Amino acid sequence: MKKQKLVFATNNPHKLNEISNIEDLNVEIVSLKDIGFNEEIPEDFDTLQENALQKARIIHEKAGLDCFADDTGLEIDALDGKPGVYSARYAGEPSNPEENIKKVLAELSGKTNRKARFRTVIALILDGQELFFEGIVEGEILTEKNGADGFGYDPIFRPTGYSESFAEMSLEMKNKISHRARAMKQLVNYLLGD
Repeated sequence: MKKQKLVFATNNPHKLNEISNIEDLNVEIVSLKDIGFNEEIPEDFDTLQENALQKARIIHEKAGLDCFADDTGLEIDALDGKPGVYSARYAGEPSNPEENIKKVLAELSGKTNRKARFRTVIALILDGQELFFEGIVEGEILTEKNGADGFGYDPIFRPTGYSESFAEMSLEMKNKISHRARAMKQLVNYLLGD
């Protein structure tokens, strides 16, 4: 069976690498670079779902190809769900992961409730239909950075039931449990008709 080709509407090499390494993925993922699209895609909305759909619609309209886009947020209970949809630019523009981590750790200083979750929403445009898939992983925010792998908030996020932060895990392990992997699994199951 020939693999289905889908454009992943992202310029983020870390996201592409994560998704490309998900086991048993029977879909050929094509990047924006592969289709010659090098523009920055806006994220103008206040929800992950709206941002993901905005990105997918832009690529679908410009390239005329089936595609999907994601938006991910870190939601921290003690910060009323922040940084949420603003996770990538929480410490301001331009996006700076180190500064984002510093801001979160400073805002959580002295707080005992460190419960948090990563949430990914994927918007798929396929054969004229718009569909959504969501993946969530619960965990907690550590008091300091642990690990050198991963990206974004991975060094300060430890998923529930594990002793390591996302940044201490192998990519293989992270891909088994991550929010993005969970959303992608739903997407792939849909594409396979499961």
